[in-house]
Amino acid sequence: MTLHEARWSEPVPGKPGVVRCTLCPRGCKLAEGKSGFCVVRSNRGGRLVLDTWGRTTGFAVDPIEKKPLAHYLPGSSVLSFGTAGCNLGCRFCQNWSISKARLDLVASEADWTPSRVVDLAIRSATPGIAFTYNDPIIWAEYAIDVAVEAHARGLFTVFVTNGYVTPEPRAEIFRHMDATNVDLKAFTEEFYGRQTLSHIAPVLDTLAWLAREGRTWVEVTNLVIPGLNDGADETRDLARWMVENMGADVPLHLTAFHPDYMMMDRPRTPGSTLTRARAIAREAGLHHVYTGNVNDREGQATYCPGCGARVVERDWHAVRTTRLKAGACAACGTRIAGRFAEGEGPISSPGLRIPLGVPKVS
Repeated sequence: MTLHEARWSEPVPGKPGVVRCTLCPRGCKLAEGKSGFCVVRSNRGGRLVLDTWGRTTGFAVDPIEKKPLAHYLPGSSVLSFGTAGCNLGCRFCQNWSISKARLDLVASEADWTPSRVVDLAIRSATPGIAFTYNDPIIWAEYAIDVAVEAHARGLFTVFVTNGYVTPEPRAEIFRHMDATNVDLKAFTEEFYGRQTLSHIAPVLDTLAWLAREGRTWVEVTNLVIPGLNDGADETRDLARWMVENMGADVPLHLTAFHPDYMMMDRPRTPGSTLTRARAIAREAGLHHVYTGNVNDREGQATYCPGCGARVVERDWHAVRTTRLKAGACAACGTRIAGRFAEGEGPISSPGLRIPLGVPKVS
């Protein structure tokens, strides 16, 4: 198998043959033959390589609402795929069979060149490709190569991520992505440290940067876990931070937890918890707040922030009706932030000013 050299690494001074991966904030230092925390980036002969280039753990055609994205081409479909490994250690991971496994322990198929992936998307009649299931940050080189081919052939790209990435590769990655959903696991450093083995600050920096950069349409997901991150104050703080640092029009998806992986002792998230959290986030100033992993027609609809009309109706991931005209509310003409038709660019909040700093959170 051809080795594909990684793009972001540097030698470790004073340690011949040792390389440091500079893709994510972990900065793993790897001796010859060793892999990083993510298990898919390794040192081969003193150079960092990506072991999962051209390898996948499977494909599926999904509605874009499942990513979840509510304001990027509603009702369209995407060819979704992933590889193996992850750069976080979430105890509640709901894709743990691939994200927590070594590459040699998961069923993966090699030789999926970018051209072959795009061929499959076109045969599947999907207008876009989503990099998802496990975090595509750790296989960013492969995702970028596929994205370049996808754009050359008229397809859009979606990047579903935890946002745990350093600034230099971040700029290169998102230059090739049309839309992204970033999973903000919680809004405390304590949760990130104990439950994900990482830190919250780099994720907040990524979110604020995405809002400032403005090219990639961004939505945010928060998995609400009973007893861990479902407090009213935490939801309110999260929403206020988004309003102040990203803008009131950035959609927030509050999704239900189910017991999985190393967190089997927690109950499923009650629908009433999501309904309460949605109300809190809206009161904090966010215009578009959704509930997920539950059947909630009201919480999954898109409403006009001008007149309150329901402009997109959904049933789970299916779009039932739309009341939009050229990206605006058909009732009052208010522009709805997002991209609602092929050929138009993302519509951001008018006059939004994003501060350059990212405030600390407790």
